[in-house]
Amino acid sequence: MMTKDRRPVPTALAALLGAVVLFVAGCGGEPKSSTAQTTTTTAAVVDPGAGAGNFSIAVPGSLAGDFAALQQGFRGTLGLAIMPVGGDKMVTFGTWTSGPAWSTIKVPLAIAALRNNASYSTTATAAITASDNGAADTLWQSLGAGAAAAESVQNVLREGGDTNTTVPAVRTRSDASIYGQAEWSLADQVRFAAHLPCLPQSQRVVGLMQQIVASHRWGLGAFGSAEFKGGWGPDPSGKYLVRQFGLIDSPSGRIAIAFAAHPDSGAFADGMTMLDKMATLISGHLGELAGGNCP
Repeated sequence: MMTKDRRPVPTALAALLGAVVLFVAGCGGEPKSSTAQTTTTTAAVVDPGAGAGNFSIAVPGSLAGDFAALQQGFRGTLGLAIMPVGGDKMVTFGTWTSGPAWSTIKVPLAIAALRNNASYSTTATAAITASDNGAADTLWQSLGAGAAAAESVQNVLREGGDTNTTVPAVRTRSDASIYGQAEWSLADQVRFAAHLPCLPQSQRVVGLMQQIVASHRWGLGAFGSAEFKGGWGPDPSGKYLVRQFGLIDSPSGRIAIAFAAHPDSGAFADGMTMLDKMATLISGHLGELAGGNCP
């Protein structure tokens, strides 16, 4: 099992989630072509106070460079978003940016349900730790179902800084839950994760995110201290999307992570393997990333 790596890693992206970005190439424009390597990773740093900037980075040995290499060897699309807890800047990598929340939406759902009625603690435990769909349906119905339930879950997202995601009030697919088909982008998800431990009455659910069952402890589950939730499911053609979000430790504080893989093969196992590889990649670059804590 992967443990927290607290070695001082020489950084090409030191304080990337702070105010400084090093080794930036082609800021605001397209990277120069190269016969040796034509694939780069586009990272977008979002700073609400200073606007958003786009730049391309492919520094060998950096997180961006290593992510580019990983993405180049993968048949499908990957996405990664990182943000310090309590912070207001994020960095994103990859070409996958948004899709159905699947079971990751059970986190704000459980918070909303427990705020409404604390007696659903056992049900929330099953919904988060084992991703039990029946338990999640019970939590949804406890909120009134339909528009009332959707509004309750959406309100939790808004508290967490996600101003965009809309939770459906009616079923959009006969083979999937209402709430699981909410379109949740990595950017909005990582912003919510960065605020999650700071939200009132969230501690119970965040604690459950550290008790995920062994069979679901891939990806971020390799970090012993991680508080996380996964979600996965097939698109209408049967190809699986596999995603996770959560919180991990870094030498400078807590970091929010959201990532996803949508393999061309459509196989769940291939998506799960890619999340494992992205987690390993992050572990090797923790020293480059600024963490944070609740205000």
